Amino acid sequence: MTQTEDLTAIRVVDFLPHEPAVVWRALTTPELLAQWLMPNDFAPVVGHRFTFRTDPIPATRFSGVIACEVLELREPELLVISWEDESPENDMKTTVAFRLEAHDGGTRLSLVQEGFRLDHPGDQMARKIMGGGWGGHMFRRLAEVAGAAA
Repeated sequence: MTQTEDLTAIRVVDFLPHEPAVVWRALTTPELLAQWLMPNDFAPVVGHRFTFRTDPIPATRFSGVIACEVLELREPELLVISWEDESPENDMKTTVAFRLEAHDGGTRLSLVQEGFRLDHPGDQMARKIMGGGWGGHMFRRLAEVAGAAA
């Protein structure tokens, strides 16, 4: 797995030992998405608005509800969603792009979450926290869920 330092974005690239169609299913099936990321009401339809739900973190003004919209969808290679806290107290607005590419019998998965403001302490704290999650356990959990669902 590789991660590069960019104060406006999180960029993670990893290899998953499953073909793109299997990884795609884990990214776009609400029940599977909930297993590796968060409970949600996702639908793989451009324009669909949905939420992820998790525990709030009051110290960071994170409400625990992430409001999203499917911005772009090209099965099985690209999913782009908007990502912002539902609370008006937290005005961070980012996009998350998942790119899948067949590679060596598996999938090269790239994630880019961008739109973090350089001069905003809340955005920068969120970037550090989420960067650790995406680059740490999230891709590992995604691979486990994809493998179990294959």
